[in-house]
Amino acid sequence: MSDYRRVFVPGATYFFTLNLHDRRGDLLVRHIDALRASWRDMARAWPFETRAAVVLPDHLHLVLTLPEGDANYPARLRLLKSGFTRRLPDAVKFTGRKGERKVWQRRYWEHMIRDEVDLTAHVDYVHFNPVKHGHATSPDQWPYSTWHRQEGGVGAFG
Repeated sequence: MSDYRRVFVPGATYFFTLNLHDRRGDLLVRHIDALRASWRDMARAWPFETRAAVVLPDHLHLVLTLPEGDANYPARLRLLKSGFTRRLPDAVKFTGRKGERKVWQRRYWEHMIRDEVDLTAHVDYVHFNPVKHGHATSPDQWPYSTWHRQEGGVGAFG
């Protein structure tokens, strides 16, 4: 069993990476409407501020600021992942142990943002991730990103 520790600071800003179980898959962009609906459900149930987000075929990155007095990001991510999984066609779900649907990797990466320099670095990382992975030659070309919202365009993820 792993021995990692998560940091829970009410009102903090966090960077997250969530990966599909099958990193060769493209479920996130193929079923982007299901992900958007799950995102809306998460935001209604557990409010937050989206600082940056990008959806790639097999993973997504988020930079979220939690409300003052609230550090419960696991509930938000659980709702996002389970809502997306429930909305998928049964044909793309694989049953694993304990009834898991094997859509997502069990764990996720989390990093608490320390300061404005750290925030800027992570927002830039999020927005340039499609370029890094060869899906686009500039952030403008990738439709599933808050880059467009930041730049005043259309096509934002959420």
